[in-house]
Amino acid sequence: MAVDPVGQFNAWLAEAREAGVPLPEAMTLATADASGRPSARMLLLKGADEIGFTFFTGYESRKGRELEENPRAAIVVYWNELGRQVRVEGPVRRLSAEESDAYFETRPARSRAAAAASRQSEPIASREELEAEFERLLAEHEDAVPRPERWGGYVLEPETIELWEHRDDRLHDRFRFTREGNGWRRERLSP
Repeated sequence: MAVDPVGQFNAWLAEAREAGVPLPEAMTLATADASGRPSARMLLLKGADEIGFTFFTGYESRKGRELEENPRAAIVVYWNELGRQVRVEGPVRRLSAEESDAYFETRPARSRAAAAASRQSEPIASREELEAEFERLLAEHEDAVPRPERWGGYVLEPETIELWEHRDDRLHDRFRFTREGNGWRRERLSP
């Protein structure tokens, strides 16, 4: 097992892509509100590096509100086909507007329009209302729909990363990495 858990994560992610795992960047994001009530949902991981694990969403969505109240989260990435999972826990902070803009501009025009049209987690009167706003934005901005201020990126700065790999007879390999200064302390865990 590697000494660098983020490097190991990225190696596993590359192997999942090469193996044809559907949506290998799909992850579960768990947050909690100020009272500690948890919630979890699936979304897409957009990057992992020495700074942290990056994702994008609506700031006014349920997860955005929970991260504002309680800026800590956990993610789980699971590749069933490879018998591997990675758990990450730590504080979460917003990316800068410039970082969010840079990512937003890489999205296809229709994806940008969808993000701008949706008031994530808010009730809507009908599907037609949502689609009308989507079409209005495309007609008004064509391929240059601007990033709404209510939407952007977050980075989960890992304090703990656990790498889990399936083994026969349920004697799985588990390693927990805990941040220590600029490095990591590695422990093998019982399955």
